[in-house]
Amino acid sequence: MASEKSLVFARKLYIQQYLRHHVRNFAKLVRQQDPEEVENMPVFQYATENTKRKKRVYMWGNAAFGALGKASFIMPTAHRRPLKSMIYPWRLPFADFHKIFDVSCGYGFTVFAATNEENDFTVFGTGLNSDGQIGYHCNKKRRPLETLAEPVPIALPLLNSGTKAVRVGCGRAHTIVITDKEGVFSLGNNSYGQCGVPVNAKAETDKFLSIHHIEGFDEPVSEVVCGQDHTLFLTASGKVYSCGWSADGQTGLGHYNNQYEPALVKGDIEGEKITQLSCAADCVLAVSDKGDVFGWGNSEYSQLNSVTDEQQINFPKKLNLGIGKVLQVASAGTMCAAVDESGKVYVWGYGILGQGPNVSVSKVPILLPEPLFGFNEFNTDVKVTQIACGLSHFAAVTNKHHLFMWGRNRDDCLGLGKQHGDQFFPYKVAVPAEVLKVSCGVDHTAVLCRAFA
Repeated sequence: MASEKSLVFARKLYIQQYLRHHVRNFAKLVRQQDPEEVENMPVFQYATENTKRKKRVYMWGNAAFGALGKASFIMPTAHRRPLKSMIYPWRLPFADFHKIFDVSCGYGFTVFAATNEENDFTVFGTGLNSDGQIGYHCNKKRRPLETLAEPVPIALPLLNSGTKAVRVGCGRAHTIVITDKEGVFSLGNNSYGQCGVPVNAKAETDKFLSIHHIEGFDEPVSEVVCGQDHTLFLTASGKVYSCGWSADGQTGLGHYNNQYEPALVKGDIEGEKITQLSCAADCVLAVSDKGDVFGWGNSEYSQLNSVTDEQQINFPKKLNLGIGKVLQVASAGTMCAAVDESGKVYVWGYGILGQGPNVSVSKVPILLPEPLFGFNEFNTDVKVTQIACGLSHFAAVTNKHHLFMWGRNRDDCLGLGKQHGDQFFPYKVAVPAEVLKVSCGVDHTAVLCRAFA
């Protein structure tokens, strides 16, 4: 036995000496080579570098109602109290076992478009369910659950088992789901028509059981954006439909009445191809393929000041922002942001704009300094490619897939760490993956990411 161990040890020693000898000789040889020859040597790409990197979801913010999808956060044990908020990005285990297509944050709840190999469900939700916004789920006594601690499947009335959800949108208490083969579905609170169907007394009584198939579109819907209690639909050709609450003109249909079925939005966007919509509350911004920005709805905080002195507009008007071609916009509760074609960020309105604690009001777009997003003499190619918002905060994603957030840090929704108050400048969030999409709720945040390796 001792002789075998000695033999193994001798072999290991020989291999180590052999490797050291050849590594030294190789380094010596490289030093003696012509620098141009070394530079022109072939570079080999190994298969491990081409492996498909998995999608992940990180979440943070208010944990009290289950929106972060972790049961132990809200269920007390003998050793810990319920968690009020998660101050740093936390990786959601649910996403490790599902293929995630989209994620959206509502008011205290989160919805995922996702699939796995074990079941036929394609939509999942977690958090507040007071209005059936994440479907019907019951306890052992068959009573509807108004709070879900972890992601649960939402049973859509699909005809084809191969149908998948591709986009989701969440408002204050309603959810919209876009599928790849069977159109658009809605569930949750429909008091103002935000679910896109006429109010039905029986449906309101059975709110947990009501899932609607929305009709009235002349072509497929590609994107959905939910305000507080209204919904905007973007079609494949760039048309906009809307429904729901319109007390501030946020449906853009030329009136201030509730709209119970989707209707085509006209005004200045008629004939334009809209590429992006944004609305976190009751002011709507839209971007066309030409880079023009249009707005309608609430303007009490000068969001639409470039075209009107009125506090509400009930139809789309082209804005005169004076910042050139725009690629993306974000419309929060009282403030707005836009990203131009060079990746620069402009802000206006009222709130924590990102210009520091002494600047809270601007009627015209003002530029946020580029170095705040990582641009410097060593990283001259950095630019912002995506902008998003909650009611009182912003989020920006760069072409390097880094996330920056600023604004009111309600229940740690900015994810910046312990005892971090409101953030007056864009600040990088420590997400340990490449950020692909960010969704901001009123007090929690979710990001769809791609693993580094």
